[in-house]
Amino acid sequence: MTELPGPLILIVDDNEQNAKLARDVLRAAGFRTIEAVTGAEAIALATYDRPAVILMDISLPDMDGAVVARQLKGDPRTTGIPIIALTALASQGADEWSVDAGFDGYLEKPIHVREFPDEVRRFSEG
Repeated sequence: MTELPGPLILIVDDNEQNAKLARDVLRAAGFRTIEAVTGAEAIALATYDRPAVILMDISLPDMDGAVVARQLKGDPRTTGIPIIALTALASQGADEWSVDAGFDGYLEKPIHVREFPDEVRRFSEG
């Protein structure tokens, strides 16, 4: 019996080390991943591949991650995809900030390798 492939996760991060760590941890946990390094690339991949979850860095080379999130939420093709901010800037009130910025939640960087797959799975299962 063939095991079904795991949920597809779009990782958007221009820091190669951060993207690699997230990719390796998620793939080891059974997820499939695709990656983007710019906001424009993230929008194109999200529209074409329709991932289960988008993990979005806030600081991208071409635009702010919140701008990308708002554009994706405004597009009927991608509006239902959970978009999670990945940020080292998490602080008190981050939940409220992330929702106001167009995200469905946030995860802190650096990621916690053991908890990360379960945190992502929580968002992919709605």
